[in-house]
Amino acid sequence: MDAKVKKQKKHQQKHSGPKAEKKKAKKQEGSIEEDERKRNPKAFSVQSAVRMAKTFHRAQDIKAKKHHIPVVDRTPLEPPPVVIVVVGPPKVGKSTLIRCLIKNFTRQKLGDICGPVTIVSGKKRRLTFMECNNDINTMIDLAKVADLVLMLIDASFGFEMETFEFLNICQVHGFPRIMGVLTHLDSFKNNKSLRKTKKTLKHRFWTEVYQGAKLFYLSGMVYGEYQTQEVKNLGRFISVMKFRPLVWQTSHPYLLVDRMEDLTDPEQVRTDPKCDRTVSLYGYLRGAHLKNKSQVHIPGVGDFQVGDVGFLSDPCPLPDAQKKRALNEKERLLYAPMGGVGGLVYDKDAVYIDLPASHVNQLQEEARPTTELVQSLIDAHSTLDTKMAASKVSLFTGSATLDPSHISQHTREKEILEEQSVWDPTTNRERRKVIFTQEEEDVSEEDDSEGSDQADDEGDVECEETATGGAPPQKKQKLEAERGRTGSCAELPVFADSEDELEMSEEEEEAGTSGDSGHSSEEEEDEESEDELTNDGEEELGKQHSERESEEDQEEGALRWKEGLQQKAAEAFLRQQEAAPNLRKLVYGSVVEVTESEEEEEELGGLFRVSRPQKSKKLQANALDCSRFHADTGHDWDVQEVLDSIRDCFVTGKWEEGQDAATLLKQDEEMYGDFEDLETGEVHVSQPQDTQDDDDDGDEEPQVKMDDEEVQKNKRLEKKRRLKERFNSEYDDGDATYFDDLKEELQKQAELNRATFGDMDDESRVQYEGFRPGMYIRMEIGSLPCEFVTNFDARYPIILGGLGSSEGNLGYLQMRLKKHRWYERILKTKDPLIFSLGWRRFQTIPLFHMEDHNGRHRLLKYTPQHMHCGASIWGPITPQGSGFLAVQSVTGTKASFRIAATGVILDLDKSVTIVKKLKLIGYPFKIFKNTCFVKGMFNTVLEVAKFEGASVRTVSGIRGQIKKALSSPAGAFRATFEDRLLMSDIVFLRSWYPVSVPQLYNPVTSLLLPAGQKDSWSGMRTLGQLKHDLGIRNKPNPDSLYKPVVRAPRRFNPLHIPKELQKALPFKSKPKQQQPKGKTPRDLQRPSVIREPHERKVAALLHALSTVHNYKRKNAHKVQHAKHKEFLQQKEKDEEAKLKRQREAKKKLYRVMGQKDQKKQRSSLKGASSDL
Repeated sequence: MDAKVKKQKKHQQKHSGPKAEKKKAKKQEGSIEEDERKRNPKAFSVQSAVRMAKTFHRAQDIKAKKHHIPVVDRTPLEPPPVVIVVVGPPKVGKSTLIRCLIKNFTRQKLGDICGPVTIVSGKKRRLTFMECNNDINTMIDLAKVADLVLMLIDASFGFEMETFEFLNICQVHGFPRIMGVLTHLDSFKNNKSLRKTKKTLKHRFWTEVYQGAKLFYLSGMVYGEYQTQEVKNLGRFISVMKFRPLVWQTSHPYLLVDRMEDLTDPEQVRTDPKCDRTVSLYGYLRGAHLKNKSQVHIPGVGDFQVGDVGFLSDPCPLPDAQKKRALNEKERLLYAPMGGVGGLVYDKDAVYIDLPASHVNQLQEEARPTTELVQSLIDAHSTLDTKMAASKVSLFTGSATLDPSHISQHTREKEILEEQSVWDPTTNRERRKVIFTQEEEDVSEEDDSEGSDQADDEGDVECEETATGGAPPQKKQKLEAERGRTGSCAELPVFADSEDELEMSEEEEEAGTSGDSGHSSEEEEDEESEDELTNDGEEELGKQHSERESEEDQEEGALRWKEGLQQKAAEAFLRQQEAAPNLRKLVYGSVVEVTESEEEEEELGGLFRVSRPQKSKKLQANALDCSRFHADTGHDWDVQEVLDSIRDCFVTGKWEEGQDAATLLKQDEEMYGDFEDLETGEVHVSQPQDTQDDDDDGDEEPQVKMDDEEVQKNKRLEKKRRLKERFNSEYDDGDATYFDDLKEELQKQAELNRATFGDMDDESRVQYEGFRPGMYIRMEIGSLPCEFVTNFDARYPIILGGLGSSEGNLGYLQMRLKKHRWYERILKTKDPLIFSLGWRRFQTIPLFHMEDHNGRHRLLKYTPQHMHCGASIWGPITPQGSGFLAVQSVTGTKASFRIAATGVILDLDKSVTIVKKLKLIGYPFKIFKNTCFVKGMFNTVLEVAKFEGASVRTVSGIRGQIKKALSSPAGAFRATFEDRLLMSDIVFLRSWYPVSVPQLYNPVTSLLLPAGQKDSWSGMRTLGQLKHDLGIRNKPNPDSLYKPVVRAPRRFNPLHIPKELQKALPFKSKPKQQQPKGKTPRDLQRPSVIREPHERKVAALLHALSTVHNYKRKNAHKVQHAKHKEFLQQKEKDEEAKLKRQREAKKKLYRVMGQKDQKKQRSSLKGASSDL
């Protein structure tokens, strides 16, 4: 059946023909709307100016809201990996998501996520994943370094408190890009509830982040992993996402450590396990440039001075920047040393190297360097000291062994039998091998090309080893130099007439003996350096060469030293002038000279290069100094080529196209050459300059003239274009705005920054600008606590935050603080708080205050509700505008919100004085008219003298002033008041007392705690916690306690109305004369009935029967009421059924009636047609 179904033919667009031509014409002409605007412009004119203005303003507002303040792009050409922090509550799927993303990008499975994991996600981007556990310390640290946050939310449960805590932390420390990921969606069985939950969570997420924030949905899991297509979509978003630089990150260098090494001497650790450690930390540098010997802060540990910083080769390079050593070497896409990826597994006290047993034999045949090195260490049969004594380590199968005697013999180069000690692994003993110099001379220079082609040339190396008996390869330059000295290839003169000839012969020898590799022997390098430094070295060289000749030549040339003394003196002066100190070296210290000799250094054993520190120093000493005049005597001014090289320095030379003298003269002739003298009427015609040239040059004249005309034409066009651009820039604004100009200016600045040091190598560039972001650096730090190493846990991030010049100091900070609206309790002054400020987490004691209208900072006992207040603390100096947050405790997890307060740094100043209100109370003891003697307010005459002239008040509001102290009693004074005081009045003085900020700075050292207890750091306790823990209860002041108010009932006197007023009142308002009722007479009192015992029994029985009857009647009424209710419900159901039947009957009736009407209508139509 399926085979019979005819497939629909797909639509094919026309690429030629009338339809295609018509479409092309439409596209060229523009849209239909534009054509209509041209045909009828009045129809599209402005109908309402107000509406058009509103539309324009709204469009401009929308456009302006999209603008961000442009900043200079300081990202390097090879940026560091993007830090992606995966955050969420426990058991929400963080590790699973990281494993799926790593598998998506690298096609590799990672078992345990431990520490940072760096992967290559594309040609220009690398990613570093870091899992954030449920510790608030980790959340705070990772929020400061994150570029992108993947926030996992359990959709089946909803938002948890950790999600909102991390969002608030991010808001304080610079908001990175945040993407939400909903998991556990497969627990929903109903699609409607799933859609509703998605919508609710999405809008709540938008409220916290921003409207339109991306929220991904991971619908379910397949074999323990998320679905491949969903993970791929998430990976695509991550790969193309753009990041806006954060202020704190771009202004400070920082490292997310992905590798840690303990460099402490093992003997020192054995003798003193608690000694401070020297640790080497590795990671990608991010943020700003890092200078050596700077100060860094490790959150959770403390501040430290950097011992040494160096950059290493990138362990996870980008595909474009990676230099492959061999074609079969794969690109490294994953780097996670703390997670055990790459054959290295880090433990507390050891590093394990993983060798796959099934592939060891194959790897030996392939001669891979890393495996061979490890395998040679494994197969060792003797102790380390024996090998050190023998100095034999075979690193590669194809390389020669390294021997101290061999290295020393390199410097001698004598024609004697040389001995080499070789360790034979088959016989397990040291064997002495004889090396013949004659055999060394026959060695070809094929072995010189090592380095990146080592694996490809391995077969050649083995062949050479068999030919020479295992001898180390010698260089061709060395052999030729030896032949020259032995006479086989004599190129030196028999005797140098002067030192110039000797130098020339040496230069010719060096040029003639230079091979592919460019290496030279050690003696030759020493000779060259001596030639460059002093004349004594030249005399020694001449002496050495002369000794090799016969005695007759020596006697003949003994008197030639006197020749050319003037030339020698001039050359000596020039050498002294060239040997001036290098200013670059004096300013910047030791400068690495990048010369071609780095590639020409001598190699030993096929692996190491011989270091020549003396030669490098001499080269630096002889470097060109721009501050001195450097005379160049190497030019022969009789040669035409040398004269042509400086011809452009004179007026007659060939200058730039617009400034050449000949060109300017031609322009003048073209413009003013032919003219008519208006006075005489004579016409002057310009003569060509080349009329006197030869006939041979005449053929070239038209071509030269045409070229000059073309040049002049192009110049005129270029001049017109520049003038047009200048005119447009001055008078035509165009679409360019200030924002566009600012962006263009910052773009130029970014290009200039990149181009400044772009052509320098890394060694020199580091000394000028420091270590730039994107480098993989190694930072050595000393004096670290031993707990940092012993309690190291890779699941907790180690961050090295660089500090500014003044950020390592402590001082007073003024800040604006607000209690978080979700925190339950208010904060009390002088209660210790844990602040997260800058890179640091520390505990300090804040003082809350409020600034009055007169500038006074008044101390507050508690933080105000829903309002900002000022706070002063003692802490590290941090730049103004930096955000901070405060928590009361970082121990464990709490059910409530943990972030107590947030704020920003305002000022770094100690001049702010915080004062608290102090009321001094006194009592009058002698009162005159307006003068009063007051006691009890002060204790001494000196205190009174300090407050003379101060204003005082009484509780009743009478104002006064302190006048003078009294002799007795002590502390009494005379004061004047506005009115006379009473002895019961209380006088008080309102004063302000300065309060000092407590100097407490207690850094949170959470990384020093043992594993499993890193979230249990506890610092200074509050006063309430201390009282609770110690069981202390303060006895309150009895006067401050609330007491029940006891009010006696008030008795009012009877209303008395005068008789005259009673007469004037109307009758209804007149008080009625009511006689008080007296006692009832005895005869009117009704006697009480006393029943007989039999009557009492009868009454009790009747009462019991009536009670039972009433109870039964009440129950019967309830039953009847229930039956009636059921009856009404049944009746209602019957009514509904009856109505339903009636509706159905009506529908049926109406259907039949409609059919009859249709039949009548059709029959009537048929009859009408038949009539026609």
